[in-house]
Amino acid sequence: MEQLVWILWVVLGVGLIIAEIFTLGFVLFWFGIGAFAAALVGFLGFGFIWQFLAFALVSITLTAMSRTIFSNYFSHDDENSIKTGVDALPGQVGTVSTASKGALNEGAVKVFGSTWTAFPIDEEMPLREGEKVEVVRVKGSSIYVRKISAEKELPEWRGEK
Repeated sequence: MEQLVWILWVVLGVGLIIAEIFTLGFVLFWFGIGAFAAALVGFLGFGFIWQFLAFALVSITLTAMSRTIFSNYFSHDDENSIKTGVDALPGQVGTVSTASKGALNEGAVKVFGSTWTAFPIDEEMPLREGEKVEVVRVKGSSIYVRKISAEKELPEWRGEK
C-alpha cells in the first residue's frame, strides 16, 4: 500500500489546484505544487515522512516567495491611489456654515455637501460664517481647518484668465 501513496498525493495536488480557482488568496496552488513534489518523492520510493517533509518544504517556500514577490511588484503605493471618502478631505476647500463658539472655537464647515464639526488649526483664530477654509486633517468625526486666501478659493483652471 505504501508504494501507492504517491497517487493520493497526485489526487490531493489536483484537488488543491482546482480549489484555487474558487479562492482569491493564491495559496492553494502552491500547496498543490507541494503535493506534486511529495508524489514525486513517494514515486521514488521514499517513506511517508520524507513525502510530508517535501510537501511542507515546497509549499511553505513557494508561498513565502510568492508573497514577497507579489508585495514587491503589486504593492499599493499612496501616490497612485484614488482617495475617497474621509481620505479625500485633506486639502479640500469648504465653507464655514456655523461660526466658532466655545473655548475650542468649534464651528461647522460644509465640504462636498456634508457638514463637519470643525476646529481651526490655529486655536486662537475663530471661524466666521461664510469664509472659505481648507481642510488640514481629519481626526475622528471632526476636521481641522485653516483660512485660505481668495486666490486659492477657486480651482487653478478657473483662476487663470
